Amino acid sequence: MPKSVYIHIPFCIKKCAYCSFLSGINPRYKSVYIDKLILEIKNFYKGEILETLYFGGGTPSILEPFEIKKILDCFNFQNCEITLEMNPKTADLDKLKAFFDIGINRISLGVQSFNDDILKIAGRIHNSYDAVKSIENIELAGFKNFSIDLMYGLPTQTLEIWQDTLNKAKKLTPPHISLYGLKIEQGCDFYSNPPKDLPDEDMQADMYELALDSFKNYYHYEFSNFAKEKSFCSRHNLTYWNIKPYWGFGIGAAGFLNDQRYENEIDIEKYLKNPTAQKKFYKTNVLDEHIFLGFRKLEGINVEEINRIFSIDFNKKYAPQLKKFISSGHIQKTLHGYRLTKSGVMLSNSVLCEFLDD
Repeated sequence: MPKSVYIHIPFCIKKCAYCSFLSGINPRYKSVYIDKLILEIKNFYKGEILETLYFGGGTPSILEPFEIKKILDCFNFQNCEITLEMNPKTADLDKLKAFFDIGINRISLGVQSFNDDILKIAGRIHNSYDAVKSIENIELAGFKNFSIDLMYGLPTQTLEIWQDTLNKAKKLTPPHISLYGLKIEQGCDFYSNPPKDLPDEDMQADMYELALDSFKNYYHYEFSNFAKEKSFCSRHNLTYWNIKPYWGFGIGAAGFLNDQRYENEIDIEKYLKNPTAQKKFYKTNVLDEHIFLGFRKLEGINVEEINRIFSIDFNKKYAPQLKKFISSGHIQKTLHGYRLTKSGVMLSNSVLCEFLDD
């Protein structure tokens, strides 16, 4: 039974140059979209007691607090982590207080950089002052749990510029930090208009190592996620990494039920016309996902759990791979299974692809 929900809010003031997500839809659809979203929720959600709920986008903080509350009122909660993604430009104190009052208890803030030139190149609508001020407002509004996103590998971004962003982030002591390396994918402006002066793969690796060093006093629980204390780990994202079921509601939202994944309609007109269309499920290799996502967690994979779920002998099935990468120092044994070493994390794609079925 799903205990988590993802809700997609596709509206933006401006679409960022690197963004290939389903976003940037005209906010004129906002009112009707919320009504149709609620129809979808009420048609499929069966009253499960939720432990996590995540508003992603897009820029969910474009919505007014009363609009978010209309959506929240569709669900039952118990000790629930309720996250709202927010752009610093939309993080004024009164709105944050109103979000806090209706039950939002975690903010995910898209800072990306504390360098104004980098932010401009990336197409962000905020500047470094807005980012710092928004963090102050989040705390003043009463939020104890919030996360900031930082991005590396952006055009013209040097190691010195990245280190300055890391230093400023560390000084602000957010409870949680998420890192994202730039990936240019079809559907974003950078794909159509390739930028110049991109850091190469080696420099991106150096940037990642700088972040590891900068946040060494944080609990590094997943490749790109750091928590000041274990209690600040993203419970919702752990749902994904632990391959737990969840609902996905809204245009383009993905869900995972009964070991099958689905993705909602991606055309806004079609979604609005029929938000209660039956979900189109597709099969996925769940064992591969347990291995790939499990190794992304710094605690690694639990072999006993995998053996129980899939009725296999993990050590026997993957004996050649384990022997190879333990010998090379990329994987190490743990009490319950295996984890990647630091060198294994740096070469994770090369290592993990050898565990995945063709």
